[in-house]
Amino acid sequence: MITEESTAMRTGRVTVPALEEILGVAIPVLDDGFVRVVDYLGGDESIVQAARVSYGVGTKSFREDRGLIRYLLRHAHTTPFEMCDIKLHVRVPMDTWRQWVRHRTASVNEYSTRYSVAIDGMQRTEPGAWRIQDKGNRQGSKGFLPAEVGEGLSLQETELQQAIKAAYEGRLEAGVAREQARKDLPLSTYTEAYWKLNLHNLLHFLKLRMDSHAQLEIREYATAIGEQIVAKWCPMAWEAFIDYEREGMTLTTAETEMIALLTTGQVEAAKARAQELNWVQITPEKTTVRREGQEFAEKLPRLGLATPWA
Repeated sequence: MITEESTAMRTGRVTVPALEEILGVAIPVLDDGFVRVVDYLGGDESIVQAARVSYGVGTKSFREDRGLIRYLLRHAHTTPFEMCDIKLHVRVPMDTWRQWVRHRTASVNEYSTRYSVAIDGMQRTEPGAWRIQDKGNRQGSKGFLPAEVGEGLSLQETELQQAIKAAYEGRLEAGVAREQARKDLPLSTYTEAYWKLNLHNLLHFLKLRMDSHAQLEIREYATAIGEQIVAKWCPMAWEAFIDYEREGMTLTTAETEMIALLTTGQVEAAKARAQELNWVQITPEKTTVRREGQEFAEKLPRLGLATPWA
């Protein structure tokens, strides 16, 4: 007979106590979604173990382990991070899930509405949460509609979802096949899936989906996964990721040239160079800032510099 004690004695795999504490615990996201850890393999220890295979035992102190992980991430030595795997169970609206599965570096198994009745849950929007289309970014939003406008939209949303739910359930009661009855379900319908991938690919997902330019809903999921799961699972790798990827800054050759001009007081030269690069178009009537110029301008406050065309 295999007891819990004997099983624990037999396993030689890396375990992370902080992650063990939240195994199977649902972390709420949005109004009815969640993420939870189902299983994992490895941790910070596995990253340094894999890296040291290349050159022997090497160093083993906490400080040196931390330094090695930071070196690996800083210099894009990604293979050691692939030694860590995690499997998550997620509950997410279908429109958000469509963005999620564009990351094709995971093993995925999703709840099927062809075989099973659709999940009885749809994401709802509070009156003050209706976002305005960003005029400068076709795929983004900027600001919120007044709550009094949102009240009407939220009421309409509720009525629409109730009508669709009634139509779907009516089709099932009439004997319509599930694979056909589902065809008019809205993208706000929640779905569930198992999502398994390695730490390297997960960090890439988090870099993109925690970014301020990502859609708010998927950003909420990414933040929950990063701050409440990865930070517990691989704290040294997470610290390095925050430093180099999440909060770090990359500069192009042109941006470095522009910064050199600005730090030496050559503001007019910087403005002229920005026009040569087609970052901005300056006329007596107006200044038009293009996407690359806007992205450069967003970096300047962190360097204590002002935008030359402001």
